[in-house]
Amino acid sequence: MADNTSTGSSGSAAKASDSSKKVGLIGLVGIVISAMIGGGIYNLPQNMAADASAGAIIIAWVVTGIGIWFIANTFRILSAARPELTNGLYTYAEKGFGKLIGFFVAYGYWICNCFALVAYSVLVMATLDYFVPDFSGGNNIPSIIGGSIITWIMYLLALQGAKSTSFLNIIGTIGKLLPVAIFIIAVATVFKFSVFMEGFWGMKGTIDLTFSWDNVMPQVQATMLVTLWLFLGIEGAVVVSGKAKSQAAVRKATTIGFLVTLALYIIVSLLPLGVYSQADVGAMADPSMAAIMLDKFGKWGEILVNAGVIVSVLSSWLVWMLMLGEMPLAASKSGIFPKAFVKENKKGSPSTALLWTTIIVQIVLVISFFIGSNAWTTMISITSVMALPCYLFCTLFLFKIAIKKEYPEGIFASRNMAVFTGAAGSLYGLWLIYAAGLNYLMVACIVYAVGLPLYIVGVRQHDPKAKLFAKTSDKVIVAVVVALGIAGLVYSIVTFGHVKL
Repeated sequence: MADNTSTGSSGSAAKASDSSKKVGLIGLVGIVISAMIGGGIYNLPQNMAADASAGAIIIAWVVTGIGIWFIANTFRILSAARPELTNGLYTYAEKGFGKLIGFFVAYGYWICNCFALVAYSVLVMATLDYFVPDFSGGNNIPSIIGGSIITWIMYLLALQGAKSTSFLNIIGTIGKLLPVAIFIIAVATVFKFSVFMEGFWGMKGTIDLTFSWDNVMPQVQATMLVTLWLFLGIEGAVVVSGKAKSQAAVRKATTIGFLVTLALYIIVSLLPLGVYSQADVGAMADPSMAAIMLDKFGKWGEILVNAGVIVSVLSSWLVWMLMLGEMPLAASKSGIFPKAFVKENKKGSPSTALLWTTIIVQIVLVISFFIGSNAWTTMISITSVMALPCYLFCTLFLFKIAIKKEYPEGIFASRNMAVFTGAAGSLYGLWLIYAAGLNYLMVACIVYAVGLPLYIVGVRQHDPKAKLFAKTSDKVIVAVVVALGIAGLVYSIVTFGHVKL
């Protein structure tokens, strides 16, 4: 309240001070690219070739590129159409479909990316095993201890705020792109088109298969969770848009980040297939980029890639810590997360949200010890599946405001473009849910159902007299979520046995 009664000069000074804490275009681009390009790109050749031939991979990238563009364009359009909604995913879902759906998006996005941070821990510790043996698998006891130390260091860095760490994000982005660029240039020198065309649509024994939908589409579908995982973070600039200098910078950063990242993913996944067969690439050890560099260029290439993995993952880890604090903060301000989450420190960082994020990551990190050798795959699959509803409700929100003529005039995208983008993005999201398969969908259902008490506590703290689930639609949603949670628990016990996914 004191700000409203201050003098003009002090108001201007406050505004200038606030502006100095904002993140500009370069910083936002760094956030978007760092959020998307984690350690996954270094194992991308093997991840894609394990299930798909060169032709299927090309189709997969076309499908993914178009689908993710609709999601990216959704965020671009919404940042212009509803610029007052400065916390992205949660606020879009809440404004479009009510507080309960808004809660599930905020909670789901928050928790699923806590799993992503554990995936980062597994990867970085497994890579450190190359330099300092003892971290085998990335989730043994020394790895859990090392990952825990890094987790709490990232928490302390994130407390310094988005502006204070934007320089680190830029440096980290450069550090992660340099080894990738060297890999691309080096492998291009040994690329042979004749090798690339062998088994272009797949091999059956020694027989070179021809194109058929029955052969190719299962290959394409098998890559979808991998490609979705790689693009998690496309919303990075939108999530921290409240800390951005302008919404125009948010739109530009989203576009630049998407195009740069897509180009790199396509090249990195296809180039090795002009050097090795699909079977050889698909059988390579993690990270496959390092295996290729060692085989073709010697020890220096392997060291470069492994060092790149560590820099890349640590950079993305910091970006995600910054992003994850924003979602519970916004949800608490809207009255659906407990009041404690609204607390910010002097640097403008959501200190309580960051603390609880770190605690949850720590808990899941300990749990990863019991998962065994599948820890990395399990974490990225749960992350991808739980992120799907978050993206889906954003595209549905755009579609809703466009068809209901709540869409503003005079912005860069027409209403028809908004309708088409929202509809196409929603269809892509639904297809991804189908492609994800039942196993991880069931796990996601359990995690979403477990979050309901958090909503109840949050609403009661902000308004003790508020009626929970007053709308019929809310009652239906709760019943469905609880039923799916129970079904998921039963399914997981029966299917996975001792929680081994």
